[in-house]
Amino acid sequence: MGEAREPGVVTRLYVEEPLSPGATVTLERDRAHYLKNVLRAAPGQTVGLFNGRDGEWRARIDALAKQGATLVAEARRREQMPEPDLWLVFAPIKKARIDFIAEKATELGAAALVPVMTRFTAVSRVNTERLRANAIEAAEQTERLSVPAVREPVPLARLLADWPPERRILLCAEAGAARPIAAALHAFAHDSQAAAAPWAVLTGPEGGFAAAELDGLEKLPFVTAVGLGPRILRADTAALAALACFQAILGDGRGRPPMRDNE
Repeated sequence: MGEAREPGVVTRLYVEEPLSPGATVTLERDRAHYLKNVLRAAPGQTVGLFNGRDGEWRARIDALAKQGATLVAEARRREQMPEPDLWLVFAPIKKARIDFIAEKATELGAAALVPVMTRFTAVSRVNTERLRANAIEAAEQTERLSVPAVREPVPLARLLADWPPERRILLCAEAGAARPIAAALHAFAHDSQAAAAPWAVLTGPEGGFAAAELDGLEKLPFVTAVGLGPRILRADTAALAALACFQAILGDGRGRPPMRDNE
C-alpha cells in the first residue's frame, strides 16, 4: 500500500519539468481537461507533483482553462528515495493484457519494462507510448515517486548480445523444469554480492520459449532458471508472480532492497 494522500491534495501527477520552490509547471490540454472536468478541480486547490528525480511536491493550481493549466510548486512533501533496480523483460502479448502488465509491473516496482521478441511471440508491434501512459497512470495512483523506463521491443538474440553481465536474470522457465523461485531467491538473499546486484525477470510468450532459446539462456553465467509452481501460468500472470516473489524475498518487500539512485 502507498502512503496515504495528504488531505486537500486533489490528485498526483507525473511531470517532466524540474521541481523546486516556485517552479511553474504547464499541463497540456488533456491533463487540464482531467483536472477541470473529471476531478472538478479549481484554481487555488492543491495537486501532488513528481518527476522521478526531485521527490513529490505540493503544488497550487494557478490557472485552469480548456487549453491547458499552470501549477506552481510550493513545498516538497516527500524526498526522492532509491528504488530496487529490477527490470521486467517480457514477450509482448495481446493489447489488453500487455496494458495490464505495464500497470501492475509499475505497482510492483519494476524500474524498466523491456519487451523482447522471441520465436513464439505472436505480437509483432508494441505501442510503447501506450505502455508508458499506463505506467504513468499506475505510478500516479500508487504513491510511487518514479515511472519505469519503457524500452523499445528488441529481439532476444540482440538483447542478450548487448546484455550488461553484472545484471542477473531470473528466467521463468517451464513448470517443474527449474529450481522453485522461492528457494532460488532465498539462496541469493544470503549472498551479499548477488543480493546487491541489479536484476531482471525474464518471461516468455504464451507458447513458452523455444527449446533452443531456453538452452542458450541457461548456459549464460548471469541467468538463473526458476519455476513458478506446478501450474501452467499465463504470460501476464507469470510476469507479475515473479516480480512479486522477487520483491518479497530480495527486493523492497523485505525492507532492505538492492538500490539504484534516481538522479
